[in-house]
Amino acid sequence: MKYTENQISKMASSISQSEDEKCKNAIRMVRDAMKKLNYTDDGKDIRSYVAESYSYALDLRQQFTGKKITLLVQGSYANKTNIPTESDVDVAVILESTFIPQYRTGIVESKYGFTDGTFSVLELKDEVEKALKTHFGYQGVERHDKSIKVVGNTYRVDADVVPAYRYRDYSKDYNYDVENYVGGIEIRPDSGGRIINFPEQHIKMGIAKNKETKYNFKKCVRIIKNMREDMEDSGYKISSKISSFGLESLLWNVDIAAYTRYSSVLKYTFDEVISFLKSDFSNYSSYKEVNGIKRLFPDNTTQIDYQNFITDLHNYYEYDI
Repeated sequence: MKYTENQISKMASSISQSEDEKCKNAIRMVRDAMKKLNYTDDGKDIRSYVAESYSYALDLRQQFTGKKITLLVQGSYANKTNIPTESDVDVAVILESTFIPQYRTGIVESKYGFTDGTFSVLELKDEVEKALKTHFGYQGVERHDKSIKVVGNTYRVDADVVPAYRYRDYSKDYNYDVENYVGGIEIRPDSGGRIINFPEQHIKMGIAKNKETKYNFKKCVRIIKNMREDMEDSGYKISSKISSFGLESLLWNVDIAAYTRYSSVLKYTFDEVISFLKSDFSNYSSYKEVNGIKRLFPDNTTQIDYQNFITDLHNYYEYDI
C-alpha cells in the first residue's frame, strides 16, 4: 500500500498533553483505592520518574505494617509510543519491602544480611484487587492472569494494574553492597511461573535511543504499530506474538544510521528502518529488549514470527512519490 508523507506524519504523531494527564489520573486512581487499606502517600506529590516521558511514580506505605509499595506508570503511555487504539494505561504496583534477589553462583542471602520476607506478591495482588473493588464497586474491575483490569468510564481511566515484586540482580556485585544491583520487577501470574521485566531501564534506554536517532525512533515505533493495524484490515494474518512491546524493541535494535540518513522525510526514514530489519535476519538472535538486558526473542518460533511480519511489511509498505 502506498502512503503519502502526510499519512506517515499523522501515524508518527505523539500523544497529546491530555494523555499526560491521563497517566497522572491512573496513578491517582490506584493511590485513592489503596488508601482504603490504610496506605498513605504521606502528603507527597506524584513525581515525574524520567524527564521526556509520561512515566510517573508515587511511593506509598501501609500504616501499622510498614509495607512499602511504588506506583509506576510504565508501558506505551509512559514511553510516548502509544497509538489511538491503545487505551489502557499500565500501572505497576511494586512491592518494595519484599524483594526477590538474584546472586552470583554460590552466594547466599546471609552474605548481605537479608532475611526472608513476610509478604508475597500474591497477597499484594489480592490486596490491590480488594482495594480497587472497594473503591469502585464490583463492576468494571476484572482480575486477569497478570494484572487487574479497570474498565474506564466518565470518571476513571482504562488501566491495567500490575502487582509485582521488586527484583534485584546482584550477580555483578562482588563487595556484598546491598545497593549495588540492577533493579527490575517480577510478576507472578495466577497461572504460575515468573516474569522478570525492567520497565525503568526501558524508559531510560528508549529516551536515549530517541535522542540518538534525532527523535525518529519513537516516531517509527508509532508508525509500525499503526501500519500493523492497516495490514490486519487488509487481510494479513498477524501472529499473536507480534506485540506492541515487541515491535518497539525490534526497532530499538536498528542501527542509528537508518534513522538519520534522511533529515526530514519520514516515509524514506521508515523505509530505511524496515529495509534494515529485512536484511538483518541473521542477527535477530542477538536482539535485546529496549531495556538492553533481556533477549528479545525467547524462542526460535517467536523470532521467525517477527521475521515473517517484517517480510510482509516490507512487501506491503510503499511510499507515494
